[in-house]
Amino acid sequence: MEKKNTILTQDIIEKKIERIAYEIYEHNSEEEQVILAGIWDRGIILTHKIADHLRRIAAFDIKVMEIRLDKQQPDEVELSDSMDFTGKTIIIIDDVANSGRTMLYALKPFLQYLPKKIQTAVLVDRKHKSFPLSVDFVGYSLSTTFQDMVMVDVNGDDILSAYLV
Repeated sequence: MEKKNTILTQDIIEKKIERIAYEIYEHNSEEEQVILAGIWDRGIILTHKIADHLRRIAAFDIKVMEIRLDKQQPDEVELSDSMDFTGKTIIIIDDVANSGRTMLYALKPFLQYLPKKIQTAVLVDRKHKSFPLSVDFVGYSLSTTFQDMVMVDVNGDDILSAYLV
């Protein structure tokens, strides 16, 4: 059995999610609409939680969509909604930025357009990345070795913990 080293508990995760929502609002308060695009499966859970917080504090319209891709073979990327993203503000959200690869491939369908800006948000940002990705909104930043993995436990729509394996 893998040894779990808990880095975030459920109550701390809720505070981190609320802080991410406030940071998104602070950086996008002048926007009319913000598109929150969550990476399936844990990223979309986090996206809905951030959207709930934003709806309480932000005046802009919030659109939530899902990004689906195979994290091992990310050549095909599907969006839950098709639309013209030209001039739009998009925030791509995932639970953990490990290597940066998934987040970079998630950009692919948006780059067919000319969005106003694309930002990124994660609950946990693992500092040793293999791909050139800098996350804009981070709940918790953690330096790890290349052998370490950061995992997030969920149960339905609840994010229970984040831990290091």
